[in-house]
Amino acid sequence: MQTNVDQKTNSSAIKEAGLNFGRSVFGLTDNVESGIPLTHKVVIKPNLTCRARSHSSYTAERSMGIVTDAFFVEGIIESLKELGIASGQFYIREVNCPDDLEDGGYNDMAERTGIDLQCIDTPVSALNPDKVQWVNVPNGIFFKRIPYLWPVNAPDTFLLNISKFKTHGMGLTLCAKNLQGTIAMNYQAHCSYYGNIMSGVNTADLSSAANADILTNYNRHVANGVPRWDRPGNTGGIWQETWATRCLDNNSVTFAGLHIIEGIYGRDGNFMDGPGENGLATDYMTNYIIFGRNQFHVDNIGHYLAGHEPGNFGLFHLARERGMALTINPLDIPLYEWHPVTGAVPAVLSTFQRYPLKTYYLQRNYNGQSEPYWHLVNESFNYEANAINNNGADGISLYQNFPNPVRYKTYIRFQLPGNGHVLVEVINDTGKLIDVLINSNINSGIHSVSWDSSKYPSGFYIYRMHFGGFTKVRKMVVVH
Repeated sequence: MQTNVDQKTNSSAIKEAGLNFGRSVFGLTDNVESGIPLTHKVVIKPNLTCRARSHSSYTAERSMGIVTDAFFVEGIIESLKELGIASGQFYIREVNCPDDLEDGGYNDMAERTGIDLQCIDTPVSALNPDKVQWVNVPNGIFFKRIPYLWPVNAPDTFLLNISKFKTHGMGLTLCAKNLQGTIAMNYQAHCSYYGNIMSGVNTADLSSAANADILTNYNRHVANGVPRWDRPGNTGGIWQETWATRCLDNNSVTFAGLHIIEGIYGRDGNFMDGPGENGLATDYMTNYIIFGRNQFHVDNIGHYLAGHEPGNFGLFHLARERGMALTINPLDIPLYEWHPVTGAVPAVLSTFQRYPLKTYYLQRNYNGQSEPYWHLVNESFNYEANAINNNGADGISLYQNFPNPVRYKTYIRFQLPGNGHVLVEVINDTGKLIDVLINSNINSGIHSVSWDSSKYPSGFYIYRMHFGGFTKVRKMVVVH
């Protein structure tokens, strides 16, 4: 959705943009499959990271682009209240820098709207148990379980993930990374270096093989040519592998109803520092709101519109590998321009203006290569050569289900080299057949079938396809 705000300090226009967005995207429905009960808690996660108040050039206005705009969030809240959701059902949670909320206008916004706003930077060990929602990570590489700031990930909640269109050391700090701030203190320190012992974290909540598995995966990804992963040192590719692993563990068990990038104005650099005048970050009127159901697809489009080539960022490679994204190619993601009155219109990504939001992500200054500290990661990327190809000699493909892990519904894609009888089954971890999804003749080509996991418990499952005397099997995880 494109907005038309003239300057970042025009709070009334920004709130109006949030209202227009909310009123056009959310509505009432009697469909229990697609709707959320009006009795649910609405948890909102803006990007409320620290605003770098100790910086010598700090002012509240200069730091605006560091966080999600409070007036945009207020507009969305007011639009949802129009549907009958009470003020007391709204919760904003953040782990970082409670002293910065005033400068961002969040304290005043919470008072105007009557919502429950809490920024809790207390270590999890000192929190009352009712302030923490522990969640197991059944397919985690680093984490075995994660403590969230209640009611994040609690039953009967609807999560809105509203990130900011800005750069950072991980490329752009968008939807997938924004969810990091929902985790209780100490456990949220995903950006710490490889091998770092996260102070205050109970090692029983971490995989004992975490460091070994991260290093094995890192070496494999370097060998497979993940871009810039070969940068040496503890600020190089192994750092990004470590951060991305923790980020993906978190995202694998955190399910938002909608992921949103507030890009009414965007920001380059890193907090206060950047490539602008006097070495400061710069805010640009970008007038984009990017949103969708899959955070990695939304972030992929965000990277592209910020002047970067998404295939150059390892997070997307790792997300696809773990079944959390279907593609790393932005042109493969169905894109629509959202009009508040008429709704979604199919769109072509290349027709939208790109803004050069520069970052310091894995700067090339090694092996005879060099580039400016603040740069765009915009080298051309061969998406075709990096496309997923699960075809064996038999020409049959069974793709990873999506999304995976599964909360409610997931989709299973498969490809047939010819016409014939297809049997697709789901099996639980005891080997018991629990569902038959397809048992019929199917024509050649690529097909998709859905599976509803809502009546089954959390755990590991197998889906299996029989065709032409061949059998293909894959694993998936259900998390409720």
